[in-house]
Amino acid sequence: MTRSDSLVQLRRIFSAPNGLRHTDGKPEILPFVLFAGPDVIEGEDGQLNESAAKELVTITERLNSKWPLLFFFKCSYDKANRTSVDAYRGPGVKRGVEILERIKASTGAPIITDVHTIEEIRLASTVADVLQIPAFLSRQTDLLVAAGETGLPINLKKGQFLSPHDIIHGVNKIKSTGNTQVFVCERGATFGYNNLVVDFRSVPIVQSYDVPIIFDATHSVQLPGGQGGSSGGQREYAITLARAAAAAGCNGLFLETHPQPDSAPCDGPNMIPISWVEPLLEACLQIREITLKNTLFTQACSKPVQNV
Repeated sequence: MTRSDSLVQLRRIFSAPNGLRHTDGKPEILPFVLFAGPDVIEGEDGQLNESAAKELVTITERLNSKWPLLFFFKCSYDKANRTSVDAYRGPGVKRGVEILERIKASTGAPIITDVHTIEEIRLASTVADVLQIPAFLSRQTDLLVAAGETGLPINLKKGQFLSPHDIIHGVNKIKSTGNTQVFVCERGATFGYNNLVVDFRSVPIVQSYDVPIIFDATHSVQLPGGQGGSSGGQREYAITLARAAAAAGCNGLFLETHPQPDSAPCDGPNMIPISWVEPLLEACLQIREITLKNTLFTQACSKPVQNV
């Protein structure tokens, strides 16, 4: 699937957030979205990231022969919210955009990357096909409006401090620009210190507002600040949570993945090895297919979710 085809198919999802579209009385399962890649651009040239992108393209093309799947390569040029001032952040926006442009050209994969300031949006939007708003910035009105004004699809990370109902205010800030292409990305909620939990009620709740939802399986197993000067993680649970999200009917997955997570400069403990991606996706796509074909699920999707 070409990059332009991916963007056309992506737009269809916003018209049917529960993942089903009815044509001539027949249900059609809409594509599943995958935002995946290493957490941050590594080194001055990003060769590791480019290799990862090529491998992910190969994996998703194989799976796309059986299930409708849209892949967007995710990578950050700057991790602006690292725990420690000494932590690796990436090459920065200017050099990072150049590297992402090269990866996009060599792989054909559309790009998603996160933005932290209005100034960054102007540069990042020249290469990104989807812009991402980090969870800690999910209430920043000026940033959300500026992102919406690009007209690009937006992946709005739900702050760890927000309920699924609360994040809709952020969605509406973006939509106030006339841009209705907004995903909410569930990434867990703060549970005491250095821990997150996931409430999968967020999937039907967000969808009840006519907004599709992506599940971030890798940041949801993060242990924020859990290693003192950096965050820890429990990647072994990412598989369980991803499968649960697919069963709940999410519209896609966000996965940070790396050829050698334990040697990654950022978020290694919660990233999954690339070797896990294909079997995990295959399981999730099988589960999602069963869920969406289930009559009870279809009926439940037609009913509004009450505020809690």
